[in-house]
Amino acid sequence: MRGRLVLNGTTEVRGSLGEISATHVSLATAIWLQTMVPLTAGDTVELQGYFRVADGYFAADHTSFWGNKIG
Repeated sequence: MRGRLVLNGTTEVRGSLGEISATHVSLATAIWLQTMVPLTAGDTVELQGYFRVADGYFAADHTSFWGNKIG
C-alpha cells in the first residue's frame, strides 16, 4: 500500500509519500503520513493511495487530519 498527500488536487505535498509492504494479518493496515505544509484559506489536502498487489480501499471515515496554527 502506498499513499501521499496532495495540495489543492495537483501538487504533491513534499515529504508526504509513504509505503507499507508488510504482510496483512488482521485485514486492516494503517499507513502513517506526516509532514508540514503552509495552508491558506480555501486550500484542500487529500489522500491519494493505491495497492500494488491486492484489491483494497482507503476508508474516508477512518482518516484523521490534524493541524496547528503556527504564528
